[in-house]
Amino acid sequence: MVNAILGKKLGMTQIFEENGEVVPATVLRAGPCVVVQRKAAPKDGYEAVQLGLVELPGPKRVTKPLEGHFKKAGANPVRFLREVRLGSGSAEVKVGDKVLVDQFAVNDFVDVIGISKGRGFAGVHKRHHFGGGGGAHGSMFHRAPGSIGASAFPSRVLKGTRAAGRMGTDRVTVRNLRVVRVMPDDHTLVVCGAVPGPKGAYVVVRKAKAPHK
Repeated sequence: MVNAILGKKLGMTQIFEENGEVVPATVLRAGPCVVVQRKAAPKDGYEAVQLGLVELPGPKRVTKPLEGHFKKAGANPVRFLREVRLGSGSAEVKVGDKVLVDQFAVNDFVDVIGISKGRGFAGVHKRHHFGGGGGAHGSMFHRAPGSIGASAFPSRVLKGTRAAGRMGTDRVTVRNLRVVRVMPDDHTLVVCGAVPGPKGAYVVVRKAKAPHK
């Protein structure tokens, strides 16, 4: 069994629990997905499947290598492909199998993987939450990073020193989000909390590796 599914972030909303509590929630279009490629331990060294997110309409143009890849699998071209590892007892999974959102249930815990929003070039205040200097009384040190290394030794800036630079567009995994709604007819999943990326971003939803007890 494939314990993950590909999807798209549709946006955020609020869910009212039975006790009247309001919780923030994210609506995800999860699937339908199709298995495009199967990798097995004897040949590839590990067990995995390559999933494709079925969308209508499909992509207008596909490169020739990808066109041959989809033709070999007997599947229609898709925009979003991701490889998902398989656990034990998944020998029956084969190319062409469908992966649907009904594998999840309410109160399950999932991990959501996506690309965070891009923030462009950002300073140390925004990027690393530096405190900065005083705001008045003649201070000339407000939002500067401060010392980035001594001149005598090591006479260079050490790798990994926190500084201004590109912020965002990183692969982010948000763990242990609780499933609050499952709508198989609409291929929709609602999870408690926020997931990385803007509206319309592609995400991978998998069953939590270390769920809350």
